[in-house]
Amino acid sequence: MTTPTTVAHSFARDLVLLSGGMDSSTLLAEAAQTGTARLAVSIDYGQRHVREIAAAVVVAVHYGVELVALDLTGWGSRLTGSALTDPNVEVPHGHYADESMRATVVPNRNATLLSAAAGVAQARGCDRVLTAVHAGDHPIYPDCRPEFIAAIARATELATDGAVTIAAPFTHQTKTDIARLAGKLGVPIALTWSCYEGGDAHCGQCGTCIERREALRDAGVPDPTAYAVVPA
Repeated sequence: MTTPTTVAHSFARDLVLLSGGMDSSTLLAEAAQTGTARLAVSIDYGQRHVREIAAAVVVAVHYGVELVALDLTGWGSRLTGSALTDPNVEVPHGHYADESMRATVVPNRNATLLSAAAGVAQARGCDRVLTAVHAGDHPIYPDCRPEFIAAIARATELATDGAVTIAAPFTHQTKTDIARLAGKLGVPIALTWSCYEGGDAHCGQCGTCIERREALRDAGVPDPTAYAVVPA
């Protein structure tokens, strides 16, 4: 069984958890290039930025990979207190590393989404679920940390009798590293969606917009994103 942070191998049959953002789209691009991508899954959990699901659809079409959509809105509607699932909580503006960004934590999100995707993977003959969590997520999101990925990979292996595991190839990479890889792979960044506000254009002020802009700039990759307010 592969380890949770192993990069895709040619023998794998991968299901990519595809949010429609730059990170997961880059992960799909890499899996498609290596020939391991078999399926992608997008999940509607009632997130404010449900606009990302439309992005996932067009990215999956771009790479010729079947996309399975899961509806977990009933679960998500119970998750009060998070800016991403509770309309009474405003999306914080400012840099992603700021303390205020903890308002975007969705309780047990990755554990739930990865487990749901693992069930689809087993049913459809995929042996790995790939997730695009990266090093920049670790300080804020506990379910993006290496120890969590290792634990849920092991739990998934036990739950599926060894048929499926979880892998996070970007665990030790920065957002800038991912942006650089996106440029190398020719990822259609204009088709992806990051903004937590979920409007008609990227707001340019929330943490994900700022992080997206900085990563592409630092990686030397052109940013085609239309921002309502261009991040500094």
